Parts: sequence; structure tokens; C-alpha cells
Amino acid sequence: MKILGIGNAIVDVICKVNDAYLFSNGLIKSTMKLVDEIEFKKLLLTLKIEETVSGGSVANSIVGLSQLKNNVGFIGKVCDDDLGQKYEDGLKKENVNYFYSKKKENIPTGTCLILITPDSERTMCTFLGTAGKINEKDIDINSVKNSDMVFLEGYLWDEGEPRSAFDKAIKNSNKTAMSLSDLFCVERHKLHFLDLVKNRLDITFANEQEITSLIDAKNFDEVITFGLQLEKMLVITRGVKGSVVINKKKVIEHESQKNLDIIDLTGAGDLFAAGFLHGQINNLTIKESLEKGTEMSSKIIQQIGARLT
Repeated sequence: MKILGIGNAIVDVICKVNDAYLFSNGLIKSTMKLVDEIEFKKLLLTLKIEETVSGGSVANSIVGLSQLKNNVGFIGKVCDDDLGQKYEDGLKKENVNYFYSKKKENIPTGTCLILITPDSERTMCTFLGTAGKINEKDIDINSVKNSDMVFLEGYLWDEGEPRSAFDKAIKNSNKTAMSLSDLFCVERHKLHFLDLVKNRLDITFANEQEITSLIDAKNFDEVITFGLQLEKMLVITRGVKGSVVINKKKVIEHESQKNLDIIDLTGAGDLFAAGFLHGQINNLTIKESLEKGTEMSSKIIQQIGARLT
């Protein structure tokens, strides 16, 4: 198998809102807030649902890789309930190998409200549910060892038990990539993430905000300096400024696509990672991998949701 993704198995509930809705509910645009089941249901009562789809950051990337005809798999914890079955069915429909056996849990399958404002930005409220309870017993060790690469998400560090799953995966992987996931996630786990980036990961994906926060950089030049000293691959997305890879003392840049009909930025980073990793596991150059990542992210932001249709 080419790539095994490990992450939060979350069902996305997509809704359109205005900026006033975010303000009145104390939400900060373009961030992810963890909520409990009570707050989640309270918010849901005030919203009109546009679409419901299997999601989760790394899972979205894995589906993108499958759509590019790569042999991929995913591990993520769901409950044996209606949403859990929908989640598994969604992965199987996309030809993703799902290495997790559902069982009845006290906590339901995880859900994420994705609130899209008129400027196409997305703000997320996530009830992790049983997804946040993934532990080392849930990691299929053979699927890890039999994969060329394991791709993890920073969100896994938002609960205690998943760290054991995270560690088990890294210790047994042939090559490891990770997305820093979210600015608030970085700020919560800065020291741990910095150790991972410096010492345990082969490839790190981050947007400009996340990597700037991680190293307390004052400007992007300091980010470049950090990357050149890292001796690992650092892949940075910069929105309209394009993307940058720092690897082996080299800096490779790529422009963003222009004149796009942007509808929803959900999944832009996930699909960028899918395209870039597709290039890397199929022996494309870094420049070609950046082009593929840009192509995939440009497609996803011109539709609703985080999976290409």
C-alpha cells in the first residue's frame, strides 16, 4: 500500500451562515473549535444543513489520493451507529481500504459543523465523539508496516489517548508525514509539535499562519531560515501567494492558480496534501508535486465540501 492515513473520523455537516452568526455564537472565523455534544446540538438547531459527508482532514487527503488511483488506506475510530456506517460506506465508495472494525461505543461517531460565510471561509465546530478516543489498540500494525508512508494529522493531539496511537504509528512507519492541521492546534501543542517536526517527521505540511506560530517567527524570512536548517521536508501553503517547499537546503516555490470561482475553502489544504503526496510517491519532482497539489486544491475550492465530486 502506498499511504496509510490515520486521523479523526468525522462526519461533516455543511451549513451556510453570515458573519453575524459567528459573532453571536462567539466563534472565530477560519478556526476549529472543539465543542461538547450539548453545544453541538444547540448550534445544529439554529442551522440549515446544506450537505452531510464523511470527512476528517487526513481522510479527505486519503480520498483525494485514491481518486488519483493510488492504493491507500485509513484508520479512524467510529461507533457502530448510523453515522459510523455512513462514514465507512463513504470510504469504501471511494476505494479506500478501511482498517477499523466498528463496535458499539458509549460515545457516538464524531461530527463537525462546517460553517461557510459569504467570503467562502470555513469555521468549524467539532464534536470529536468516539473519533477522539482512538488509541494504540486501534492501530493495525500490519497496515502501518506494509505502507510506504503513514500520514497523520495534528488534530490527533487534542485528546489524551490518541497520542499513544500516534506514537505507535510513527515508531512502526517506514516514512511519516503530518499536517499541523490548525493554528489553535499548533498553539495548544507547540512544544510537542516542534519536537515532531524537528526529530520525528519526514514531511510536515503547514499553512503560513501555522508554521509562523510554531517557531514564533516575526516574518516569512525566518520561516525560510528555519526550514533550511531543518534537514527535513517542509511544505507550506500561502493562499494567494502560492506554496513553498524547503528541502535539502533548497527552496522551491509555486504560484497559486488565478481567476478561480471560489465557493468554499473547506478541504483546500487536505487536497493540496493529496496532490503533493501523489507526486512524491509516484517519483515526480518537488516542482511537479507542487503543481499537482495546486491543481487539486484549486478544484476543491470551486465546489461545496472537502471531497471532489
